[in-house]
Formats: sequence, C-alpha cells, structure tokens
Amino acid sequence: MPAHEHRDHAPGHSHGHGHAHSHGPTNYDRAFAIGIALNVGFVVVEAAYGIAANSLALLADAGHNLGDVLGLVMAWGAATLVRRRPTARYTYGLKRSSILVSLANAGLLLLAVGAIVWEAVQRLGKPEPVAEITVIWVALVGIAINGATALLFMSGRKSDLNIKGAFLHMAADAVVSLGVVIAALAIMATGWLWLDPAVSLVIAVVITVGTWSLLRDSLTLALDAVPAHVDHREVDRYLAGLPGVTDVHDLHIWAMSTTEVAMTVHLVRPGATLDDGLLARARHDLQERFGVGHVTLQIETGDPDHPCSLAPAEVV
Repeated sequence: MPAHEHRDHAPGHSHGHGHAHSHGPTNYDRAFAIGIALNVGFVVVEAAYGIAANSLALLADAGHNLGDVLGLVMAWGAATLVRRRPTARYTYGLKRSSILVSLANAGLLLLAVGAIVWEAVQRLGKPEPVAEITVIWVALVGIAINGATALLFMSGRKSDLNIKGAFLHMAADAVVSLGVVIAALAIMATGWLWLDPAVSLVIAVVITVGTWSLLRDSLTLALDAVPAHVDHREVDRYLAGLPGVTDVHDLHIWAMSTTEVAMTVHLVRPGATLDDGLLARARHDLQERFGVGHVTLQIETGDPDHPCSLAPAEVV
C-alpha cells in the first residue's frame, strides 16, 4: 500500500508519517471447523470409554482434549475478530483479541492441569483396575484424530501464536495418546495398576511444558514486548543508516496481534524535506527484512530551539 504522510507546518519543524499495513492473517476457518468437529466427537467417545474402562488416563486425556476444543473455539473467535475493520473507537480494530485469547487459553489449560494432578495423586494411593484393551483402542483413535488436527495447522505454526498453540497442543495430544497406549500395554504385561495414574501425571507435565511457553509468549506480547522474531538492534541500525539520518530515538516495536507487528520511531534528518521515496523504501525494507508491517516514521530536523521531549532513551 502507498505510504501516507502528514506535514506539521510549525516553523522550522516538520514531521513525516509513513504508514505501512501488512497483509491480514491467513484464514484458517475451515481448519478450525474440522478440528473442532473431530475433537468434540473424540472427547465424547473418550470420556464414555474412560468411564466404562475405569481409566483415569483416558478421562484425563479427554479433559485435556476438551480444553483444547475450548481453546480452538476461542482461537477461531479471535481469528475472526482480528479481521474486523477499525472504528473510530477501536482504531486498530480488534487485532489484540488474538493475544488476549492466547493468554486466556494458557490460563485455562493450567487450571485443567491442576485438576488432573489432584485426581492422579488421589488415585496413586488407591489404584484401580482398568480395561486395557478398550484403553488401547480409544487411545489409538486419539493418535489419529489429534495427529490429523495438528496437520491442519502445521503450515501456520511459524507465523501465528494462536495457530502455533493449536498445532503444539494437537501434536502433544497425539504423543500423550501414544503414552496411554504404552501404559496400557505395560499394565497388561506387569499388572502394575499404578501405571494408569502415573501416566496421568506425565500427561500433566506434557501439558504444563507446552502451556508454559504459550503463557510466556502471550504475556510478553500482551505487555507490548518486541516480538521474538524482530531484532530491535538491527532495526535501529537499519534506520540509522538511512540517507541523511543523524539520530534515531523513541523507537517502539510491538505486536498488534499474533501475526502483525507495528512500529513508531523518530528520525532526525537535518535540513530534510518530505521524501516519499525514502518513506516508501523504509516501509518496504522494514516489512521484508524484519516483518514489521505497520510503520510510522516521524521526521525531525533537529532544530535546537525545538528539541524533541521524547529523545532521551528513558522517556516513554
């Protein structure tokens, strides 16, 4: 899109604002619909067989899968909201909803982990027999469904925290289901009933590990941290190397959503006039080299009579 500029006509001080907007996130509506439908069906089947087979491992995995279904629903809702157009009140639209949903999803999963651990500890003190054959067949179905769902989100896992979360949860579920199969086979071979709640604890650890990274990444984005894939120093160095620039200050880079990055910065160019070509070049380079799609550049001449109050590094 073309860069837009605004000029402040105050004597001896001019400001140029270049704006760049990245393309919207990929539409995963079909993947979400298929993934949710598959997992809802599996949760119902797994919970029913978990009760019938008296398997805490299956019930724990069903509870986790239910949490993933809720997470998929929330992520789908956020993916829809980020495509809403800006309004006079929400000038960025509702893009940040994807970050908030990732944060909420991580919190819900950690609560589910607490419930699983509590029940598993209770069962460890009093293990009960399970129907191993039933557990094995249900878990095998889980491997197929969770694996297929993970594949639906594989292509977007590197560019969207929400999609990455969905992919990692589904892939982890497939691995967890494999663990359930191994535990059931081990119980059949050894008769050690404590393996069932022990597997539940392993499931809880797996969920915690995956959820912790989701929580950490979501929290950093919610606090306007520089996204992990953007090198703040490299951006600063690039801007300082633009023609005529003698100083770079008030540089801020943050996530507008789980897929889009925004940036504002002041560039000092003594004696400079508005330069559409420079703004267009900077916008293009920041998008292509650093993945920063929404750019605002404020050009200053460095007039000592009108110093920028935001120039000191400690000032926000």
